[in-house]
Amino acid sequence: MMSESFKSGFVALIGRPNVGKSTLMNHLIGQKIAITSKKPQTTRNRIQTVYTCEEGQIVFLDTPGIHKAKNRLGEYMVAVAERTLKDVDAILWLVEPSTFIGAGERHIAEELQQVGVPVILIINKIDTVKKEEILPAIDMYRKICDFAEIIPCSALRGQNTGDIIPCIFKYLPYGPQFYDSDTVTDQPQRQIAAEVIREKALHALDEEVPHGIAVAIDKMQRRPGKKSLYDIEATIICERDSHKGIIIGKQGAMLKKIGSNARYELERMLEAKVNLRLWVKVKKDWRDSDFLLKNFGYDRKEI
Repeated sequence: MMSESFKSGFVALIGRPNVGKSTLMNHLIGQKIAITSKKPQTTRNRIQTVYTCEEGQIVFLDTPGIHKAKNRLGEYMVAVAERTLKDVDAILWLVEPSTFIGAGERHIAEELQQVGVPVILIINKIDTVKKEEILPAIDMYRKICDFAEIIPCSALRGQNTGDIIPCIFKYLPYGPQFYDSDTVTDQPQRQIAAEVIREKALHALDEEVPHGIAVAIDKMQRRPGKKSLYDIEATIICERDSHKGIIIGKQGAMLKKIGSNARYELERMLEAKVNLRLWVKVKKDWRDSDFLLKNFGYDRKEI
């Protein structure tokens, strides 16, 4: 029986690309849902994850970073992020510990002033600066937006992150449980599998291929008669022939590396053996094609 003191609500994580939103969400949820990489704009869809405890339930929406769009994919990502702000009970805004507030952050502050829900400022990556640099950063941000709370932390190191969940519950309404207690995401398994493969490709390729790659899952099913074995076939899509050569690597070495790293994580996720087969295809300018964006799971009709 749910108590009358149970709180529930939707909370958006926002911030500029590469500020650590996905790392923080994975840390709060306690397992990996959103992919993380040093490359900006890794998160392309709004990812819904769920945190449940005795006090209540928080549904996190991890939005793509708000930035100036350069192509159709960029426009889609910005529109998803800005629409998310209208649907939530509270907002976590992640920034880095700097006293310089650029035009991008000021743009976000202006958007937040109009939203009318509590905004909690998370100053992330405090492990990258000296302690005495944190207070001046807090002071600078205080001047540009009216925050409900300000929490300095390091999502990567887990420093001071224990204050975030109790702080969010202070601002959530009393209400029902939206998801079962054991639900951690509403992402379909295929989508998470595609994201895992894309993450491993980004890590392995490092700086060699710009982040213009997508992953399409062509087949994902349990092998008939073998419940503990999945057959997964996936295609890595890139924008240039030269990128295709880099992704495959000498005698297929790079593709093998991506495949074995992805297989390891997929097996942990699915709790089963995985037979993974990867292909690489070139689709020129896929990030500017509505048809291909829809094909890879970025549907502009949703925005």
